Amino acid sequence: MARTYTETQVIVVGAGPVGLLLAGELRLAGADVVVIERLTEPTTESRASTLHARTMEILDSRGLLDGLGAVPQETRGHFGGLPLDLTLPTPYPGQWKVPQIRTEELLAEWATGLGAVILRGHELRGLTVTGDHAEAEVAAGGEVVHLRAKCVVGCDGENSTVRRLGGFAFPGADAGRELLRADVAGIDIPNRRFERLPGGLAIAARRPDGVTRVMVCDFGRTAEPRSENVEFHEIADAWKRVTGEDISGGTPLWVNAFTDASRQAEQYRDYRLFLAGDAAHQQMPIGGQALNLGLQDAFNLGWKLAAQVQGRGPEGLLDSYHSERHAVGQRTLSNIRAQALLLLGGPEVEAARDVMGELIDGHDEVRTHLAGMISGLDVRYDVGAGDHPLLGLRLPHWPVRTEDPQRTGDPQRTGDPEQTGEESTTALLRPGGGLLLDLTGTTDHGEQLRSAAAPWSHLVRTVTARPTDRTPAGATTVLVRPDGHVVWVAPDGGAPTEGLTRALTRWFGEPAHQTTAPATPATNGRTDMGSLSGKTALVTGSSRGMGRATAIRLAKEGALVAVHYTSNKDAADEVVATIEKDGGRAFAVRAELGVPGDVHELFLGLEQGLKERTGTTTLDILVNNAGVMGGVSAEDTTPEQFDRLYAVNAKAPFFIIQRALQNLPDGGRIVNISSGLTRVANPEEIAYAMTKGAVEQLARHFAKLLGPRNITINSVAPGITRNGNPAFDIPEVVDQMAALSAFNRVGEPQDVADVVAFLASADARWITGAFIDATGGTLLG
Repeated sequence: MARTYTETQVIVVGAGPVGLLLAGELRLAGADVVVIERLTEPTTESRASTLHARTMEILDSRGLLDGLGAVPQETRGHFGGLPLDLTLPTPYPGQWKVPQIRTEELLAEWATGLGAVILRGHELRGLTVTGDHAEAEVAAGGEVVHLRAKCVVGCDGENSTVRRLGGFAFPGADAGRELLRADVAGIDIPNRRFERLPGGLAIAARRPDGVTRVMVCDFGRTAEPRSENVEFHEIADAWKRVTGEDISGGTPLWVNAFTDASRQAEQYRDYRLFLAGDAAHQQMPIGGQALNLGLQDAFNLGWKLAAQVQGRGPEGLLDSYHSERHAVGQRTLSNIRAQALLLLGGPEVEAARDVMGELIDGHDEVRTHLAGMISGLDVRYDVGAGDHPLLGLRLPHWPVRTEDPQRTGDPQRTGDPEQTGEESTTALLRPGGGLLLDLTGTTDHGEQLRSAAAPWSHLVRTVTARPTDRTPAGATTVLVRPDGHVVWVAPDGGAPTEGLTRALTRWFGEPAHQTTAPATPATNGRTDMGSLSGKTALVTGSSRGMGRATAIRLAKEGALVAVHYTSNKDAADEVVATIEKDGGRAFAVRAELGVPGDVHELFLGLEQGLKERTGTTTLDILVNNAGVMGGVSAEDTTPEQFDRLYAVNAKAPFFIIQRALQNLPDGGRIVNISSGLTRVANPEEIAYAMTKGAVEQLARHFAKLLGPRNITINSVAPGITRNGNPAFDIPEVVDQMAALSAFNRVGEPQDVADVVAFLASADARWITGAFIDATGGTLLG
């Protein structure tokens, strides 16, 4: 009997913070992903609670910080227990205290909102790798299920099953010291910050909720392999030996032990298998570096892996994951081993501690070096030739005044965004693609860059901006990867785009016009991955008829669709339910068009829905479908009726497009639904035909304006199309209407929806300002 597989593009093993961030990054870049997790419910243990500056910047670059709410922050950290000021040029210096359970909740909500599937109670039992896929055998509820994907990523911790089954070498040093840790309620002991006592190290920190985290290392004991979990009495006994305090009467919420064992996988990638986080490196979690190191692994891998499984990854891109992150991991493990020695060593390390303390306190270059290393802000990747100080580093968080009409919805902008256009460079990364940022503020320079990057406009957004009085001197034009690292800087003197094409090709693949069509992506049991995966769309008037069919079609291609309606909420909800039943994503937005404030109301709901589901307000596709028919003879048309037709059919689309240009990225798509009546005389619809003729002029003239941004805009003119009118229930009438078509049938809403879906795709990039006859040959005469 043939084995049945659940198909997807990437399987992520482990639904901790690392796996969830990776899943979100994969979905943001358009890849399909299933996360399998052994635990049936999210953990309630907040073991890792420190987020460093680089991780905070990463969360900001995806619009996730608001979801954390108010976060306690302290600029003071430590190096091996020695006080260390972590202040650096970043809006997020120091340590930010976020319980791991909250981090997981936030990332799970974000990833699933983007379409990731999390399967809890699923334990990996077997892996098989072939030439074109990887198969996972998974135990779930007493049954065995099989998943198949292009790649599998182990984010399943230091005892990684993926690492074991994949045969990854994991060399390193065994444990010599052990630190016992617990969260304990019902005790009242003094706070202790890395207090080295004669018998050992003691740390105690009481939270606002009354729970105290205790950690203790007994200098006289050597770590031994554990066959069972640590018991609370062991911690209580060690605490009493070291401090003399009795905490045995407290109630432990959780207990665990960790050691100074230090190991690192020799390779982070083995063909179709990958490791990230603690699966790739084992280290003592000193100062929160372990969690942050893992999250930054995921952030580096996500966009690269998504490009590869979708058939657009350039040669060597996936190999750069290992070369970049293995080096960072090796360096981090080295500093953690040094800290472990200073922190957990006995009296023999006191002299070394004294010297290190003097260096940290008396030499700021030492302090900034250590702070940069611990925070992750000093990570520099080898991105090729060049000696500019920004190359390979993360794009600094700078305030800029953007000239690009797309807004990111940055809540941290200063001033009125509609007036100032000021936002941060970090916020510009929120759509998740590459960024070509021009900070010269000159139109000619920006147009040269936009033209050079045009073949990559579906992957890289070009933004022209001007520095503010708070932007450091020397800010220049840069190409930035989706993970925020700078890979090209405009040269001083010479051609402003020198080397840009080479950098775009290295990191984003061959230009679009040179690539072949991508292979049909896999599915994960929800829906086929289509040409619009990762895109967002607004279809006005989509609660019925052609609009309904268009919304469903775009969702089938992978787009997140905003279903607009005027009054029939039940009908709009039915469209959303239909889309979601088929595995797509959609939400309803209400606004009455043709009345004062209509566009404002529409975009309030649209942007709120997009922000909740994607973290940004980017709108990739706009379909102006909403309209009202006339059905009144010329002699009986009143001024009020005429004005109503124009307000809904022509005025509203114009101002919707005008407003949408703040959200549309380069390479966006606009499709306006016109009518075959602009080419065929019908005295009963003169006013209506006039409005649709005006709509067709929108495409012609906006096409010229938006061409430099590679935004296409086209008109689609349906003919006689089934729309719920009672006339379509009369066979004789339908026969008469069908006779007008070259195909001898009336149109179906799906016929028009398919045309719109094509114009919304990357394949239609060379069509703009066009009138598309979708009448089924009715206009042939």
